[in-house]
Amino acid sequence: MRHFLADDDLTPAEQAEVLDLAAELKAAPFSARPYDGPQSVAMIFDKPTLRTQVSFGAGIAELGGNPMLVEGRLAGIGVRESVEDVARVLGRQVSTVVWRTFAQADLECMAEHAGVPVVNALTDEFHPCQLIADLLTVREHRGELAGLTVAFVGDAANNMGNSWLLAGATAGMHVRMVGPDGYLPDDAVFARAAAIAETTGGSVTGLSDPVEGVTGADVVVTDTWVSMGKEDEEAARAAVFAGYQLDAALLGHAAPGAVVLHCLPAYRGKEISAEVIDGPQSVVWDEAENRRHAQKAVLTFLMRHAEGQAGR
Repeated sequence: MRHFLADDDLTPAEQAEVLDLAAELKAAPFSARPYDGPQSVAMIFDKPTLRTQVSFGAGIAELGGNPMLVEGRLAGIGVRESVEDVARVLGRQVSTVVWRTFAQADLECMAEHAGVPVVNALTDEFHPCQLIADLLTVREHRGELAGLTVAFVGDAANNMGNSWLLAGATAGMHVRMVGPDGYLPDDAVFARAAAIAETTGGSVTGLSDPVEGVTGADVVVTDTWVSMGKEDEEAARAAVFAGYQLDAALLGHAAPGAVVLHCLPAYRGKEISAEVIDGPQSVVWDEAENRRHAQKAVLTFLMRHAEGQAGR
């Protein structure tokens, strides 16, 4: 059974296949119907959500399925019932489980026991569906991914930083993580990404100087300085990241035609200036739309593999 729990669950060839499929489904939204019936897909959200919920809900419907919203707080997964027991129940009711939660280990436990494909809709460690959308967006605006340089600026010690390392390396990109000391991905994630990059011709680097990090970059990415669960650190983080705002001056060091990504929600005047996010190099709104197309491709890919296993 195939799952999508972290970015390196896809090989480089499989990632390219999913991106090709996402482009096809964007052009012809109803051309794949893996959930005809309709089959149900459980969508569980333990964290705040806007883009993830609406893009999965709309996408599942376009794939012929029934997006079944399971209220995470009412279900009390891991509190009222164990993850294992919830997984066994869901696996007998739905064709796929999409879960936005905290611990990666809980998601992995769900995948182990559900008996159906499980998709990571965001955990504290990884946000792989966002990265498929990001890569699709970059490919639309900059062409072939392999060989491009991407600079992730600001708080890179989060799920987006981890996912950009792994997914970017898988795509053969040169990935620069740019942040203050203590705000870069863990060494273990760097090692995973570096091992992938050796096979794809990409590279991964950690830098502290924002100008050095952005210079010559084809893609510049930032994210909120205050991730979910870190709200009590807002004032301290504002001081730490003061020199890392993605404004016009910093963006000016990037390559001509560089594009700007932000997974949203964005806080203008903090991690990114209004001039940049609302400016001509921003592809943020394409990126937000592409969540739907990317996730439809992931779901279709997983269901095709599930059907193949069922036939053996």
